[in-house]
Amino acid sequence: MSEPEQTLPLDGWHRARGGRMVPFAGYQMPVQYEGIIAEHLWTRSSAGLFDVSHMGQLIVAGDGAEKGLEALLPADLMILKEARPKYSLLLNHEGGIIDDLMITRRGAHFYLVVNGATKAGDIAHLEATLPRGIVLDHMKEQALLALQGPKAVEALARLVPGVEALTFMTAGAFELAGAKAWISRSGYTGEDGFEISVPAASVEKVADLLAGQPEVKPIGLGARDSLRLEAGLPLYGHDLGHDTSPVEADLVFALSKRRRAEGGFFGWHRIARELAEGPIRKRVGLAVEGRQPVREGAMMVDAEGSEVGKVTSGGFSPSLGAPIAMAYVPLAYAVLGAKISLASRGRIFTGTVTALPFVPHRYHRKGAPQ
Repeated sequence: MSEPEQTLPLDGWHRARGGRMVPFAGYQMPVQYEGIIAEHLWTRSSAGLFDVSHMGQLIVAGDGAEKGLEALLPADLMILKEARPKYSLLLNHEGGIIDDLMITRRGAHFYLVVNGATKAGDIAHLEATLPRGIVLDHMKEQALLALQGPKAVEALARLVPGVEALTFMTAGAFELAGAKAWISRSGYTGEDGFEISVPAASVEKVADLLAGQPEVKPIGLGARDSLRLEAGLPLYGHDLGHDTSPVEADLVFALSKRRRAEGGFFGWHRIARELAEGPIRKRVGLAVEGRQPVREGAMMVDAEGSEVGKVTSGGFSPSLGAPIAMAYVPLAYAVLGAKISLASRGRIFTGTVTALPFVPHRYHRKGAPQ
């Protein structure tokens, strides 16, 4: 028997603004308001407000938390500085990806943000594998918003003076709408922006203030997906899964240097072998000829028509005006310019392996002009 769908703290807020609600990750969530393409382009040019409260916010604390987490993640937590979020991966014993997540050291504890569709499994895995005495707190009382786009900083700084001092992958505690807010300069669109954790009891007031800024419009899941695809960012459950290694997924940057050398985390032997010898397959970006997008599940076929790879994300890029996709292909094809045949809906399409991201990231890094 499946679990009943849950509602977001902002469920009524979305509906009042014309949000078209659909089931996603066990919740009713807005897929669009005025239209996916319009919302996508607005975010690229101004600032979009996303409700990501379905994601899991976790606290891991106690003596041995750092060491316990290092057994499960390939991150170097020993050198992780205070309030510096880091992208990492929760791995299984075979080196497959249970989830991708953000982890931040906050004083005596670690703050994790995990995917909504996997948070129950993540929590169960952490509880089963972390040493005894470690405290795991699922922060159900917290909501999470993302403000993304080139004018996000202008809009947020009007409400939270000083937030403009944050740079990409830094975070801090602020006050917003009279509530305590944890704000990181991060996101999953490829644009500059922020993720804002606030008490669920205050999130409607916060959302009203943010959406009341002239640069800001509410944005749905549809545009969130097309934005992250243009940014070349993998989506768990589509481009990542239990049988996918970080090396195959082209996420080697998430494997810290010390951890690659020393190991000591789940799946290290497979990962070390793939780093040394190369994986069998690899995630790549594809520019697809024509105007018709190829979707998830489309097959890469060889000259005999046999399946040798698969598209994991695909769609039409509003920014480029052309179809794009990400796929896992044999390592021999994972070279820029390689031509790949894709079978979808009874037709053959041609894809060309291209560099990721499809649209350049515009993160505000340290030392960059404001």
